[in-house]
Amino acid sequence: MSLHVIVGAGAVGSGTARRLAEAGHDVRVVTRSGTGPDHPRIELVAADATDVAHLTTLTEGAHAHYNCANPPYDKWATAWPPLAAAFLAAAEATGSRLVTMSNLYGFARGQQPMRATDRLEPFTRKGAIRAGMWHDALGAHQDGRIRATEIRASDYVGPGLGETSHLGDRAVPRVLAGKRVSLLGPADVAHSWSYIGDVCATLATVGTDDRSLGRAWHVPTLPPATARTMLDAVADEARVEPVAISQIPSIALRLGGLFSPLIRELGEMRYQFDEPFVIDSADTTDTFGLTPTPLADQIAATVASYQNPVAAQ
Repeated sequence: MSLHVIVGAGAVGSGTARRLAEAGHDVRVVTRSGTGPDHPRIELVAADATDVAHLTTLTEGAHAHYNCANPPYDKWATAWPPLAAAFLAAAEATGSRLVTMSNLYGFARGQQPMRATDRLEPFTRKGAIRAGMWHDALGAHQDGRIRATEIRASDYVGPGLGETSHLGDRAVPRVLAGKRVSLLGPADVAHSWSYIGDVCATLATVGTDDRSLGRAWHVPTLPPATARTMLDAVADEARVEPVAISQIPSIALRLGGLFSPLIRELGEMRYQFDEPFVIDSADTTDTFGLTPTPLADQIAATVASYQNPVAAQ
């Protein structure tokens, strides 16, 4: 088995680390604080991933290293460039494959469904940052300087997401408590939701399969469902009554953005919830045999993680 280096210990980084470790690989998880999942095959390292020399040293001898970092929305413009540059430099210096966890922000508005082989045409600031990172990595791959791949997912659903997910801490606990849920967009628009377990399974798979190199892949994702469908499924699993769902008014976002940089950044991404936002992941299934987790299992795991958080860890 081989060494895999993962930068980031959120739900994606930690979940991927566990999967690789359980498959018999050695895993090094790098965060500023040195925290991460507890497993005998997982080494936790405190380091600044923008330190090119240190990241290169930590990546030496690794089969692959994974960009699972997640800077705050309002820090993207300043945080991503040095991080992305460090990942590229480590890949070129060590020969370790670069696996980047990304999203769908780089696609053109109204491009439905979004396929991993489609051209990136970003029209938001955050979309341009993400598209630029992939273009740089792909260019270095095509020049023969590194070996790289990228995984993209839609909005996450599942256990352990905290407040970073639209169907995480901001929604599920309120459903369980019978309280109204406020969403960024309408409740009845078709939307793709990528299950966190499937995200981690995809990363662990492409990081160990050279067929992934030189292109992007989409996480195997179920057909789109409305937010109301998802939240009603949560209520049904928890055996509580469905809750009322409302949309956060645009004026409230604008006013909130005056005081919160994070809220201010949500405005340009609202289109993803105001209109259909659909992913096509068939080629990932065809190539690697990965399939999305059934919805009932996704919802059951999500509800269980809130009802019994200790057991879910």
